[in-house]
Amino acid sequence: MTAHSQVGTPAMQLVGSDLVCVRGGRQIFAGVSFAVGAGRALAISGPNGAGKTSLLRMIAGLLRAEAGRIECRDGASDLTIAEQTHFLGYQDAVKPSLSVAENLQFWSRYLGDGHGPTAPALEAVDLGGLSDLPAGYLSAGQRRRLSLARLIAVKRPIWLLDEPTAALDASGQARLSELMRAHTVGGGLIVAATHGPLGIDATELRLGP
Repeated sequence: MTAHSQVGTPAMQLVGSDLVCVRGGRQIFAGVSFAVGAGRALAISGPNGAGKTSLLRMIAGLLRAEAGRIECRDGASDLTIAEQTHFLGYQDAVKPSLSVAENLQFWSRYLGDGHGPTAPALEAVDLGGLSDLPAGYLSAGQRRRLSLARLIAVKRPIWLLDEPTAALDASGQARLSELMRAHTVGGGLIVAATHGPLGIDATELRLGP
């Protein structure tokens, strides 16, 4: 299975070659290859259990590939793939006892230098008016938007998104599409596992039958 996309900016290209994933002694997928360059998006599709999340975790360095190789071809940077990546999992990492702003400030410190303003990121996901609210009171869609705010608060070129539209209403999905388009226009790249359309132009890599 191979998917290729043209490189928007020659400075960066994320490449996977002949990847094999084994979980619990069972082979999930084999022979998976892809290439996605700066300014482009790759949509990973397929049925449940085909390995979409596993492939994202593999790219992020959270899961070891049984075989194959993943590399970031970027002559201008000495950073690892993990150091250049935002991994947004299916479950939102939100601490209920902290306020909306405090949650984002934590991630800003953890993923970046913690000195950048977080208010613009909250405004971008329509949570600016809820910054002082304990995150435990947020709806599922609002928690998802709070997670998305991390992508804006700390700038990283590679976005790995697992079902990014989950729990978002039509307005939230439209806002996410705008954020993803802005990221790719700015030279970033996106790899997203999804069951449906992303709302942006993307090359498709299908796993499973």
